[in-house]
Amino acid sequence: MTTDLSKTAPDDGQQPAAAAVTPVDPRLLVREEGFAGYWSEFARKLRSGELGSLPVVVGLIVICLVFQLQDSAFLGAENLSNLFVTAAGTGLIAVGIVFVLILGEIDLSVGSVSGLAAAVFAVLNVNHGMPEWLALLLALLSGTVAGVLHGFFFARIGVPAFVVTLAGLLGWNGLMLQVLGSNGTINLDDSGLVAALTNHYFEDIAWANGLATAVVAGYFLVSWRDGRRRAAAGVPARPLTETLLRTAALAVPAYAVAWLFNQYKGLPLAVVIFLGIVVALDLVLRRTGYGRRVFALGGSVEAARRAGINVAAVRISVFALSGTMAALGGMFLASQINAANQSSGAGSLLMNAIAAAVIGGTSLFGGRGKTWSALLGVLVIQSIASGMALLGIASAVQYMITGAVLLAAVVIDSVSRRTQRTAGRA
Repeated sequence: MTTDLSKTAPDDGQQPAAAAVTPVDPRLLVREEGFAGYWSEFARKLRSGELGSLPVVVGLIVICLVFQLQDSAFLGAENLSNLFVTAAGTGLIAVGIVFVLILGEIDLSVGSVSGLAAAVFAVLNVNHGMPEWLALLLALLSGTVAGVLHGFFFARIGVPAFVVTLAGLLGWNGLMLQVLGSNGTINLDDSGLVAALTNHYFEDIAWANGLATAVVAGYFLVSWRDGRRRAAAGVPARPLTETLLRTAALAVPAYAVAWLFNQYKGLPLAVVIFLGIVVALDLVLRRTGYGRRVFALGGSVEAARRAGINVAAVRISVFALSGTMAALGGMFLASQINAANQSSGAGSLLMNAIAAAVIGGTSLFGGRGKTWSALLGVLVIQSIASGMALLGIASAVQYMITGAVLLAAVVIDSVSRRTQRTAGRA
């Protein structure tokens, strides 16, 4: 016997929906609305605390305008070229710090590790006659070993990273003094490989223009390819017109900086290496499984562990990367003075490296950061130092202003996170 459900079902007076309503991704609506949609989305992000790199970019523009009004040489070709070259050493160290901060940890040993690497290179190359390339490789390896030791005691033994790296700050500094010996200073070959790191320039204008073209073209191709992949997968993607506008916005400063380099000595080798490492490690963070695991640990260690991530291995690798970048930055700093001495890695280097990462937008609370943060942050710090040197202002004032900028960056980060939690986006 067959039952007619249409006759037996109770009539509640409601008609069935004609068709299910398909949810629409709000990002699609933003793009359909054009400029007004993007502006409303930008305002929404500001209200919810999603500031990104906006504060540091605005701050950098303000710093440049203030010092340029005080001294027209600030934005001159010579000063800007020297600014970029000087920033490379500290910036490379800050790139390693970014990875550690994303974990929600700290590495206080990077200054001492950078000095130790410079001492190892100088002793092996100058005192023992080892080929520069091999001495440089072993110097970088010394930083990697130091980082692995820090990561082991932190990840496997359970010693807090603050304590481990503080011990490293003292221990590696002592080892550096021991390696240098009683002389305390070892001068490097002024025509050697390490000296070229900050003293070699590509004088042909094609080099600087070529690098600018490569950066702009690379950005366009990556964005265009990403857009096609997203469109093929049926998820929101930037239209070609938006990609072209973003590429044009990048092209303006890229070619302007290239033009400035060509007005002085040409494209500095230090800038090429620094930008190359920033781009490469940015791809590692954003485009690889390893980068996603690093961010996962910064968000929640327990959640990452339950997801099957080898927490100890990732932590050790991050500290190894930090030590390696510290060693590489130490080689650039040694190149600037063409020597390794007892003051290598000392002074304000540690604080500047950490400040550069934080000022650039990396969160001290973990889970958020980019390698570009190191670039932006070190440009802010170096711009302040360069501008004050031009104006003849005492270094004491420079430290106070840098400290105030650092505090402002942390305050903005704290307020941003609180606003995002209030808006339900953190």
